[in-house]
Amino acid sequence: MDALPTNQNKESFMKPIITLAGVLLALASACAQAEPIVIKFSHVVADDTPKGKGALMFKRLAEERLAGQVRVEVYPNSTLFGDATELEALRNDEVQLLAPSLAKFEQYTKQLQVFDLPFLFDDIEAVNRFQKRAKGKQLLRSMEDKNITGLAYWHNGMKQLSATRMLRQPSDASGLSFRIQPSAVLEAQFGTVGASTQKIPFADVYDALRAGTVQGAENPWSNIYSKKMHTVQPYIIETDHGVLDYMVVSNTRFWMGMPHKIRFELEAILDEVSFMVNREADELNRADRERIRQAGTSEIVALTPEERERWREAMRPVWQQFEPVIGADIIKAAETVNRKQRN
Repeated sequence: MDALPTNQNKESFMKPIITLAGVLLALASACAQAEPIVIKFSHVVADDTPKGKGALMFKRLAEERLAGQVRVEVYPNSTLFGDATELEALRNDEVQLLAPSLAKFEQYTKQLQVFDLPFLFDDIEAVNRFQKRAKGKQLLRSMEDKNITGLAYWHNGMKQLSATRMLRQPSDASGLSFRIQPSAVLEAQFGTVGASTQKIPFADVYDALRAGTVQGAENPWSNIYSKKMHTVQPYIIETDHGVLDYMVVSNTRFWMGMPHKIRFELEAILDEVSFMVNREADELNRADRERIRQAGTSEIVALTPEERERWREAMRPVWQQFEPVIGADIIKAAETVNRKQRN
């Protein structure tokens, strides 16, 4: 007669089953508790601007298409980080997506100063062509040694000159003081026509123009209208002399460390969002130009092709001045996207 199994034998028999069940339970629990990748998207404007709408559209599409895998938190109006601290916060992975003005990257790369060069691009379509070509895409990766990866360009718009006097010829600007963003290129730009500059925060531009602290500025139509600059600037000259753009950026180690399929989908989503943002920015500038015209407080001055070319030639020395730090190849690539052929 066979001996009945002892308690010790039963324990030995059951141990592999218990161990296997424990492993399966642990794996199931780990899968159930896997946290989605959190992406904090911080910016400094309102939700109802093209940039603000772009951030919200990115959140919606990412959470729809990568449900349970990605969670996007949007922080508008500098509620997480402001202009002064956001890029360092990004490099430290305290925030994962930003969309600063291109001028904010000057301390990390000089190559992006190409977008500040005056009269380099004929229009926003030329800017689009450059950004889609090899050199434009190359600039997105120009700060990866600083742990910043560019993902997309978002437009604010082409800049127009506004002033207290008519500016048909470059010499008409002589003696005036213009508000600029902090940029060595923009200082040089106005210096070539005998004007001075002052670096004034955007929020204070209207007051500075009204008080006469500065007599002119450069802004897209949407900025002019939103800050009511047209009520204190009797002339707006339709120069389209430069572009005010943003770059959507992420922390390089964070972005490249994501699973490939998730990163690929997020980049595809950003392409969709960028198309919408740039279309909305263009529509907003057109609408705000018309609102300014209807207000009748400023005269909108359209330059002839010959007048615009004189401005271009007057400011062209700035290109040569900054060519060593930007790169002759980048400037040449930008110039060649213009439709008009020049000798």
